[in-house]
Amino acid sequence: MTALTATGRSGRALELARLGSRVGGAYAAGSARQLFASAERRGELRSDRRLRSSEEVVETLGSMKGAFMKLGQMASYLDAGLDPEVRRQLSQLQADAPPMSPELAASVVVSELGALPEELFDTWDPEPVAAASIGQVHRALTRDGRAVAVKVQYPGVDAAIRSDLDNSATLLRVVRLAFPGLDAGSLVAELRDRIGEELDYCLEARNQAMFARYYEGHPFVHVPTVVPELSSRRVLTSELVVGSRYEEVLDWPQDERDLAGETIFRFVFGGLYGMNVFNGDPHPGNYLFHGGGRVSFLDFGLVKWFRQQDVDLLARMVRAAVTEPDDHELRAAIERAGFLRPDPSLPDRQVADYFRHYYALVIEDREVEFSPDYASETLRHFFDAGNPVVKRANVPPPFVVLQRINLGLYAVLAGLRSRGNWRRVAEEVWPWVAAPPSTPIGEAEAAWRRRTGRRLVGDPTLRVAPTADPRGAG
Repeated sequence: MTALTATGRSGRALELARLGSRVGGAYAAGSARQLFASAERRGELRSDRRLRSSEEVVETLGSMKGAFMKLGQMASYLDAGLDPEVRRQLSQLQADAPPMSPELAASVVVSELGALPEELFDTWDPEPVAAASIGQVHRALTRDGRAVAVKVQYPGVDAAIRSDLDNSATLLRVVRLAFPGLDAGSLVAELRDRIGEELDYCLEARNQAMFARYYEGHPFVHVPTVVPELSSRRVLTSELVVGSRYEEVLDWPQDERDLAGETIFRFVFGGLYGMNVFNGDPHPGNYLFHGGGRVSFLDFGLVKWFRQQDVDLLARMVRAAVTEPDDHELRAAIERAGFLRPDPSLPDRQVADYFRHYYALVIEDREVEFSPDYASETLRHFFDAGNPVVKRANVPPPFVVLQRINLGLYAVLAGLRSRGNWRRVAEEVWPWVAAPPSTPIGEAEAAWRRRTGRRLVGDPTLRVAPTADPRGAG
């Protein structure tokens, strides 16, 4: 693949330099009332199937295996490559939750915040602009004129999901189909904890606020600010952001898709090495795009905070796979992290060849494309139960979310067909390399890090507990 021309890069650098100075309110141009008025999806979500009581929520979402709707959503965009039986199982988990009636949504707000939405907000749109597996989103204006998005959880959905999580037979069957030698019990226990956390909007608010604080003033990454006084365990109010949806961006020019992909790539891995954290839901619906590489990141319900020793293990694997290639050291790091059960019959080269596939796009110093073929091949590789390495492979509990992130990220970037020299971008993010900026976005980000003191070694000023887990934060 040919690199971008010098003229193209020069033009992009000039434009990005201009865009880099626009932060904060630039992500949502126009007045708050103009933003509020653009609720174009209201008509799409009107439905006679509205849920009108908590009993209906439990019955409807329970019958659809509410906890496993997330897996169905993943299957819908991870797409090809799964074993037919695994795909058949996952396809049964896909479902769309109907929205709540305005009265039921208002009752949740009253029970959580103590007053009707019309009393708490200057303007409240009773029709949701988005409905998902756990809750739905309404637009509103605060009393002081801020446009906000208010996520309201379905009443009773916690009971429906926890019931599914307590009865994990379906998930265990799917997991064992994919990985015959997996410690499925530990894996499901970790998934239960992570998915269960998505029900707690207080935790999500803390996660989102942490990301927003870390990325404050960033030239391309935007995280909506939380409005804590209008948030609770089942209601989350944050800054309203408008932008282009993922499906729209697929038709944007190649340069724009390249920039968007680079920002997402930097956000995912910059978070790991900068905060010891992954936002665990790289779903196409969790981004809003603004052009010029600017992206707003939404939904922080599933966030995995890593211990420093876990990040160090991941870094050790990357070094042995990519920057300091060593098959024996790579295998040792993989076994130490718990991704592979020791088996002397497996040669180091066979183990290294299997795991090195996941680093394919950053091994060579050249421009490559995240293609749908590569994403599908990676999925097939991951679920290839006939591979001798897979038969001994494991997904250790601390890294369960990591696999979801990797596969989801590859699918998202493959949909964009983003091109770039990912090796050079990665070397900027890897702290043991700390390479100079290789792109205009990299130059803008480096300037932001110098200005803010944000480091790519695990920022201790943002670590809220020894385990880097915000659940203990106030």
